[in-house]
Amino acid sequence: MRTYWNFNKGIGQLNTWESGCWVQVTCPVEDDVKYLVDELGIPDYFVEDISDTDERARYDYDEGWLMIILRIPHIKNIASRSPYTTIPLGILIKDDKIITICHQETKMMIDFINHQQRRAEGFIDATDLVFRLFLSASVWYLKYLKQVNGLIEKAKRNLDRNIDNKDLTSLSRLQDSLTYFATSIRGNETLLSKLKFRLPVDDLDAELIEDVNIEMQQAREMTAIYSNILDSTMDTYANLINNNMNQVMRLLTSLNMIIMLPTLVASLFGMNLINGMEESRWGFIIAIIISAILTVLGWWYFRKRKWL
Repeated sequence: MRTYWNFNKGIGQLNTWESGCWVQVTCPVEDDVKYLVDELGIPDYFVEDISDTDERARYDYDEGWLMIILRIPHIKNIASRSPYTTIPLGILIKDDKIITICHQETKMMIDFINHQQRRAEGFIDATDLVFRLFLSASVWYLKYLKQVNGLIEKAKRNLDRNIDNKDLTSLSRLQDSLTYFATSIRGNETLLSKLKFRLPVDDLDAELIEDVNIEMQQAREMTAIYSNILDSTMDTYANLINNNMNQVMRLLTSLNMIIMLPTLVASLFGMNLINGMEESRWGFIIAIIISAILTVLGWWYFRKRKWL
């Protein structure tokens, strides 16, 4: 899907391409790719690079195009293996052409358009657009990190009541998401440090870059904090599971030893040997009494040792 935006004075949607407009391409189909390559002249391999969800944050020059890949946060189905992940956003700049390409429809880009429309100021130039996309990505990292923290706290409350595999699995998936976030944020920071020397930066852009650096640093630190919290939480519950397993095994071992005592008495009196009670009418009762006494003594001993 292609959308044309005029951003000189606020953000206004256009019906067709005009010089200096922003072309936003979301979930491109074959017709969109053909238009980008044939009509606007972008390198065809770059579209394929953007389709790779693991493509790292970077920039490159080719045929007069400045091609930037920014890693932005994206939320999938909560039940998926990694509910929070990152995807590449392609930004291409050449003369009067400004293009963004993303193979997923994200909340970040929808909010970015709405926010710029509310600002009613638009962008000064392509450089301003690029750095505001960096800023928006940093803000959305922080938003999703707060959601991740909420899910961690919810899982911890559930695990405090009952240690369940479902909650442990959800924590493991959140750990994967934090790993994706940490890697992408570091890549974006490195990319930003390089771009500010490659793009024409004025005083306003310098202030915007400073804001982006602050937001990225905060996102990186929050990711590290939540990741450490999650690691310690997983270690704690792993120790609790091991401790519970040890208690269960100790209980079963103690019960097995207690049950073994009357079994031993029955085995001794049940052997085909002379024991003095073959003809006694009290032999069975005596065996039962001895078994009961040994069982009570065994129970008392293990209770005293706090094994039961």
